[in-house]
Amino acid sequence: MLKITFGEKLDVPCALVLGGFDGLHLGHRALLDAAKKTDFPVCLSTMIGGKGKVLFTALEREHLFSCAGVDHILEIPFTEELKETSAEDFLKKLFETIPAEVVLCGEDFRFGRGARGTAELLKCYAKTVLIQETVKIAAKESGRVEKLSSTLCKALLERGDLPALNACLATDDFFGSAYFIEGEVEHGRMVGRTYGFPTLNLTPPEEKLLPPDGVYGGLAETPKGNFPMILNIGARPTFGVTERKLEAYLDGFSGDLYGKKVRLFPTRFFRPIRKFPSPEALKSQLEKDISKLKN
Repeated sequence: MLKITFGEKLDVPCALVLGGFDGLHLGHRALLDAAKKTDFPVCLSTMIGGKGKVLFTALEREHLFSCAGVDHILEIPFTEELKETSAEDFLKKLFETIPAEVVLCGEDFRFGRGARGTAELLKCYAKTVLIQETVKIAAKESGRVEKLSSTLCKALLERGDLPALNACLATDDFFGSAYFIEGEVEHGRMVGRTYGFPTLNLTPPEEKLLPPDGVYGGLAETPKGNFPMILNIGARPTFGVTERKLEAYLDGFSGDLYGKKVRLFPTRFFRPIRKFPSPEALKSQLEKDISKLKN
């Protein structure tokens, strides 16, 4: 998979899929499926930087896009210069960068200064434009039909509704599509192993949007295999630690993964974080949490 920065030159004719793409929800995948049917290599655009937290970091997106069968990634830095670029100038630079035989986007795709560029404007510059209708889903609580978007996905994550989020993201290839947090395993305090629960410790990337603090069940993908997981997001008040970290216990794993890259997939909320009167009381609760993993 080749990665290109906006302004560089791709020499291969392709099907260009346009959007912000800070992840891949099912609406994005509908665009990708259409792009693959063109028989051209698929180039996917993704916006890098800007304000606010992201569902997936730039490195995490590379994993997602590779699993989804993307051939090339076009990274577009979100800068002040880009914000002030007119829609027409944006398209001129875009097609100097990418020799697109076919361009695909959602019907609500916007670009250029003041978001004045539309999918219809693309037709004045591109050889062939395919516009995908917006995918809609029914909200669990209200039953109201909502537009499937990155904004909706972030809202679900911030509410801690991971099952609903993954319903918007996950395909049959769960490990290549569901919400995850990627990081390198760090040396921790090694307290967990003293009462039978050794853990992995990670510092989340600054730009990464996380679920609310709490204890979650899920799965961990590691170089030594995949394991059921209990994940603590936030402080560890039983031991007087207030720093917000990720601490995961992998059921059935032995050994160490220091310095190795892992992906943590929290899938359901178990309980809030609370201070236990002793490590033994915490151990008792963790045993209950482990039993939930098997249900």
